[in-house]
Amino acid sequence: MGKKQRLIVGMSGASGAPLTVELLRQLSLCPEVETHLVATRGAELTLRQECGMTLDDLKQLAPVYHDNGDIGASIASGSCKTMGMIVCPCSMKTVAGIVSGYSDNLLLRAADVCLKERRRLVLAARESPLSTLHLRNLYEASQLGAVILPPMQTYYNHPATLQEMVCHTAARILSQFDLERDLPEWEGMP
Repeated sequence: MGKKQRLIVGMSGASGAPLTVELLRQLSLCPEVETHLVATRGAELTLRQECGMTLDDLKQLAPVYHDNGDIGASIASGSCKTMGMIVCPCSMKTVAGIVSGYSDNLLLRAADVCLKERRRLVLAARESPLSTLHLRNLYEASQLGAVILPPMQTYYNHPATLQEMVCHTAARILSQFDLERDLPEWEGMP
């Protein structure tokens, strides 16, 4: 068996904790991937509010967990080879930190490393409505090489439940890393 590829999942404090949980669940079905999780304090609060889970519960879903205050962790260095990073959900505060290079915690530093090493960085940006400042920062993040993938609902797949929508969005995010997870394709209009 070959060496596993590393993928970083960062969770910030924006609404959308169930999506992070589903991403980690789907990644657990990818034996070729070693998931490295990092979560902000805001993420812990949102996780408890939206999922009734603690950070310790979330840690059980990822093989490797890094404390957000540990800016000396392996994922803070470009020498730690990764597939890239997903920030899900990604708050506007986190986007602003990424765009400005303000790497005062591990999540921001790992995102900065992905940009400087030209690795894929997917931001599941969560805010509504978006202000001009948010739009500017998202544009700048895109210009720097990040993929902006807001968790938008889809209807062409005829979801019957909220969980089906969450699963579909998680699969769309993972498809950015060629980790296909039963994602229905658009077949055009009848």
